[in-house]
Amino acid sequence: MALTILNNISSIAAENQLSITSSNLQSTLFQLSSGSRINSGADDAAGLAIANGLQANVSALTQSARNANDGVGSLQVADGALAQVTTLLNRAVTLATESATGTVSNPQRTALNAEYTAIQNEIDRIGSNTNYNGGQVFTAAPTSVYISDSSGTTTQASNFISVTTGTLSAANLLGGAATATLAVNGLPANNDAVTIAGTTYTFKSALSTGPQVANEVLIDASGATTADQLANTLANLAAAVNGGAGAGTVYGSPTVANANTTASAQGNSVTFTATAAGNALIAGGGTLASSVGTGTAEKFLNGATFAGGSASNISTATAAQAALAAINSAIQSIAGTRGNIGASINRLQSAVTVINNQVQNLTSAENGITAADIPSAVASLTKYSILEQTGISSLAQANQQQQLVLKLLQ
Repeated sequence: MALTILNNISSIAAENQLSITSSNLQSTLFQLSSGSRINSGADDAAGLAIANGLQANVSALTQSARNANDGVGSLQVADGALAQVTTLLNRAVTLATESATGTVSNPQRTALNAEYTAIQNEIDRIGSNTNYNGGQVFTAAPTSVYISDSSGTTTQASNFISVTTGTLSAANLLGGAATATLAVNGLPANNDAVTIAGTTYTFKSALSTGPQVANEVLIDASGATTADQLANTLANLAAAVNGGAGAGTVYGSPTVANANTTASAQGNSVTFTATAAGNALIAGGGTLASSVGTGTAEKFLNGATFAGGSASNISTATAAQAALAAINSAIQSIAGTRGNIGASINRLQSAVTVINNQVQNLTSAENGITAADIPSAVASLTKYSILEQTGISSLAQANQQQQLVLKLLQ
């Protein structure tokens, strides 16, 4: 090779190779210090995309496990409350059996009935005051536990485990709850109004904008058929009565649950069932209004008031004997509800087990993509450290080589 002074090719080559070695050494040090094979998108773009997707799955599943555990907690609160209700009903059996015998006097039955009434009041209190995380446990609306790995849509039915505890009241357990049924023979017109348990609900083709208006019910126009539109509209009415959202419509903030009744829509009718407060109002001689304010498509099948609603008592031998049958039926009903709750608890706990298994395996898959191979990284560190040292020495030698030209000029 000719000796030149214009360009030191050997030095340039040594410099370039030293730069490559330094870059590889830096990448290896990043892997060792972070424990991750992928520290930037340049390290492995496809691997980074897969790993980030797996991390999102793991995050969603971890929270889903917490959701399921919260659902278990809520159901366990309900089960514990119903266990106490069973204890109260067992005491009620004793009282009713004692009152039913002919050897008990009427004044004694009055004392027995006072305790029996206290038991009913306590059942009502448990039904209305049992809460979990600020929400009422015993409601007609289902509690939906959301479980997902972040894939798919949030509206998939398979992403939800729904549990309905139902309302709890002495009137529902021991006496016939007052009911009213609204039948509708066609789609309600704009501004049609119905009064239910003292509250007026107005059908609207479009909800008011700006200031929110209480108790507006959206008339659905999106259904494929008139029957679908009517079913969605009545679902909106039931949701407004229950104080929730229906058919994708969120009601105005002034709209709250009707204190005296709950609602359940099916087909072209809505059934209203008096709450403990509503039944207490009826038992005290009051009435629950259920009437059509305007419109012709709507009609209450049982007239202007809620029908039924009888108070159970043991003030006479005959009433005590009738109460015994109601109490035994209530005990069976509570046992059935606890069985359903128990099945739902088992399902949620099973879901948690499956989720934990998914988290374990997804984390393992993500770890296989992103985790650094430490023995390999250490070997690379040794390799590139030696190459860096030899590169520096080679660069120094290359720089000294051109000085040999000076020997020719001496």
